[in-house]
Amino acid sequence: MAELSSCMPSQMSRNAFVEHFKDLYEHSPWVAEGVFDGGISKGLDQSAELLAAFQTVMLGAHKEQQLALICAHPDLAGKAAIRGELTVASTSEQAGAGISECTADEFERFTQLNEAYKTKFGFPFIKAVKGSDRHQILAAFEHRIDNDAEAEFAQALTEINKIASFRMADM
Repeated sequence: MAELSSCMPSQMSRNAFVEHFKDLYEHSPWVAEGVFDGGISKGLDQSAELLAAFQTVMLGAHKEQQLALICAHPDLAGKAAIRGELTVASTSEQAGAGISECTADEFERFTQLNEAYKTKFGFPFIKAVKGSDRHQILAAFEHRIDNDAEAEFAQALTEINKIASFRMADM
């Protein structure tokens, strides 16, 4: 397993650890706090083990915390993106998928789907967009909007863990 290149978690204070990893899960430093509070061993200096610890904390959280995490994510091609209010990571991820290059019609379709999805499920559509283009994202959106709430909640958590794995790989 590969060691992290940006830090050695086993040698970090709680404050330094949380500060370093607070954005791995969108606006949810409680995940990093939970990992640290669970104990940081030398094994967590390996990226795969550390990522697994993060995923375990997030998946073991109360449903209310998980819902707050899901809701902390911005809409894809949403108003926050247009206004430039996304986190650096979200901005990069959406730009990498070509969302910033949407036509007016595509932005309108994203807006319609975002609103319909949030009305149906009560939380934003989550997709790990790295490796996808805007057409694939729209197709996934259109497919997943027909799912039931339980399936979409579980899919959102799966996608959030994928996002965290991409972010960890970039550290």
